[in-house]
Amino acid sequence: SSEGFGVVEKIVLLTFISAVILMAILGNLLVMVAVCRDRQLRKIKTNYFIVSLAFADLLVSVLVMPFGAIELVQDNWIYGEMFCLVRTSLDVLLTTASILHLCCISLDRYYAICCQPLVYRNKMTPLRIAVMLGGCWVIPTFISFLPIMQGWNSIGIIDLIQQRQFNKASNSTYCIFMVNKPYAITCSVVAFYIPFLLMVLAYYRIYVTAREHARQIQLLQRAGAPTDGRQHHPDQHSTHRMKTETKAAKTLCIIMGCFCLCWAPFFVTNIVDPFINYTVPGKLWTAFLWLGYINSGLNPFLYAFLNKSFRRAFLIILCCGDERYRRPSILGQTVPCSTTTINGSTHVLR
Repeated sequence: SSEGFGVVEKIVLLTFISAVILMAILGNLLVMVAVCRDRQLRKIKTNYFIVSLAFADLLVSVLVMPFGAIELVQDNWIYGEMFCLVRTSLDVLLTTASILHLCCISLDRYYAICCQPLVYRNKMTPLRIAVMLGGCWVIPTFISFLPIMQGWNSIGIIDLIQQRQFNKASNSTYCIFMVNKPYAITCSVVAFYIPFLLMVLAYYRIYVTAREHARQIQLLQRAGAPTDGRQHHPDQHSTHRMKTETKAAKTLCIIMGCFCLCWAPFFVTNIVDPFINYTVPGKLWTAFLWLGYINSGLNPFLYAFLNKSFRRAFLIILCCGDERYRRPSILGQTVPCSTTTINGSTHVLR
């Protein structure tokens, strides 16, 4: 068809798409296994959101990407109209769940860094975390399965959708997802713009708070040592905690930024297209959609390179539990270990 791809383009696309799908599956599985096996990672409340986010991205790579890739390469949808609706609903559900998870992560970091520790413990209780995680999965259903299965997104444009579903010249059928103006605005605002605004505000407050704390620490350090001549370290625990939390916030900012760069073109086009008579080219839609899918395989690599705890956990898993990458045991002081040689053999003494 006029919107289809040539043979060489299909080969390049198939190679690239296969790499994206494989990267997303292996990367997100690695994140989930790392948190499940590493006790220190499980103690951090933010990581519960990260595991749920990885699960959503994993489902995207298993349930959504392969069928989109088959249709893209074959230039034909062979699975029927009902499965087209299910696949489209899953697409909207899982991608919306991803950004809502990132929004919850930003709020978690906001309470951890900008509020007092006691406030954070009161805010981020296990029950509240469970409610937030439930909302990340329940809210997307109201803009995915419910309206799509009821056909609310196609009110007023059914004729145009049916016209584009079939190509008489190539005798091909397509899984077309088009939205009217009310659905385009509602879906984009709930799935992208409101969470994006909340994340920007949260990370801005984190940045301002981190700068203010850094300024206070510098003022304390400039005050110098006390008169008794002993070196003075102003609130070392608070300083270390602030550096750790700020670094984590910067990591999550980069993750959020990559998500927005990947999905912003799609959501901007999603709102603009109904108001310009659906004239956005099909190949441009495909490019923006797969740019968003790439994000599902990008997050694990951001964790590996930017987060020391995840990097250590990944190395332990990939190196089959190599002891070089394990944390020093906190029991080392209470149960000291040493080695000695007795009759030519080495023994460990506790």
